[in-house]
Amino acid sequence: MPRVKGGTTSLKRRKNILKQVKGYRFGRSKKKRQAREAIFHAGKYAFAHRRDKKNDWRRQWQVVINAAVRSEGMSYSKFTGALKKKNIALDRKILASLAREHPEIFKRIVEKVS
Repeated sequence: MPRVKGGTTSLKRRKNILKQVKGYRFGRSKKKRQAREAIFHAGKYAFAHRRDKKNDWRRQWQVVINAAVRSEGMSYSKFTGALKKKNIALDRKILASLAREHPEIFKRIVEKVS
């Protein structure tokens, strides 16, 4: 059986790795081993930060709802508690969009709750 040299496969693998780290700085954009490590770390951060992004949006919705409810003379925590007591099942995303885009509807919700 003839001997097979893996030069072309190795070069292809290296080229694909270096393509993924385009724009990275120093050895991470030029050296295969450092580039591979950079890709692994970037993947971990991307996964974690996709989760963090969801929390960031949720915080932003809470701030918007709180500002809208305060103008009606109520606090955010009392408002959410009252929503649960009245069995009004609107999530924060919907409430925030109502507060921003349809304040008259949001005002009616606040009046019904209080």
